[in-house]
Amino acid sequence: MFLRLTLILVAVITTGLVVSCIAVPPPSNSPHFNLEKGQFEHPNGVSHAKSPGQLFGFARQMWSRAEDPTERTGIDYQALNAEDFVGFDNKAVWLGHSTVLLSVEGLTLLTDPIFERRASPVGFLGPARVTPAPAKVEDLPPIDIVMISHAHYDHLDKAAIKQLAARRPAPQFLVPLGMDYVLHQWGIAPEFVTALDWWQSVERGGATITATPVQHWSNRSPFDRNKTLWAGWMVQWPQWKFYFAGDTGYSQDFVDTRERLGAPDFAAIPIGAYLPRDFMKNSHVNPEEAVQIFDDLRVPQALGVHWGTYKLTTELMMDPPQRLADLMAEREDGRRFWVRKPGEIFSLR
Repeated sequence: MFLRLTLILVAVITTGLVVSCIAVPPPSNSPHFNLEKGQFEHPNGVSHAKSPGQLFGFARQMWSRAEDPTERTGIDYQALNAEDFVGFDNKAVWLGHSTVLLSVEGLTLLTDPIFERRASPVGFLGPARVTPAPAKVEDLPPIDIVMISHAHYDHLDKAAIKQLAARRPAPQFLVPLGMDYVLHQWGIAPEFVTALDWWQSVERGGATITATPVQHWSNRSPFDRNKTLWAGWMVQWPQWKFYFAGDTGYSQDFVDTRERLGAPDFAAIPIGAYLPRDFMKNSHVNPEEAVQIFDDLRVPQALGVHWGTYKLTTELMMDPPQRLADLMAEREDGRRFWVRKPGEIFSLR
């Protein structure tokens, strides 16, 4: 116990030193930025703040959570190398957590690339990978667009971002407002970064890409809470649409997105990191709510993401896909919402 407490104390001190060096973006003139509070907020006013007692209670539940055999071996995955991506067009692959690689009509996109062993500001403490990344950054095919949903450590991997930016040709990074400032601090040149507010769009490679509202929050340290925005992403080609929900609690946003931008043809929707429910409900959907998003979007096929990679919450690692499969087994409408194993390449059309 003394050793554990010592490690925690060291981690707190080290993290404090790390985050004290993080530059906070300047205030935004976005209508979603509350100048009085100095932070972004969702119009529905849902709070994601937790009291010290709630945080302690969550930590205690994580410490005593049920033993999960999957955590010793990781979920089944397919290891990939550069040769596996030859001819990678009109295909997709889940690379773990919220990282999806897909190519449509010659445009290759990557969502929330994270390849680090830990989703943490320090390398020796914090949520560790249970399932290895099925591919290395250097083995990925040329990537045109990287779409990032928000700044949390399990969605924004500094090392991966810098590796991707060093490739030639370098991809374009699309980020929510304020996160351009973060990437510039990491040495990513401004010409490779575009920051968007909710409902703003850019044209890239024959597609229109729009940042969409979702119910979440964002930070990299105790000092920059909601100083950067968070978002989902809709990518629209002339005859096809892809939607990436990012990280989210359930809200009206998905109906609004469909009504404003149309139903996507394929979507990546989070299904994991939802227990204990009273602690996670505002920030993370459970499988039932993920299916509601699937219905709100009226999407014909969707991929379940945000599970099986890091031990972030108290549900067992295989609970999200099992619950999703049970829910979808009752459906008779022919639409599909499934999971794939990491590294499994599949066709989009």
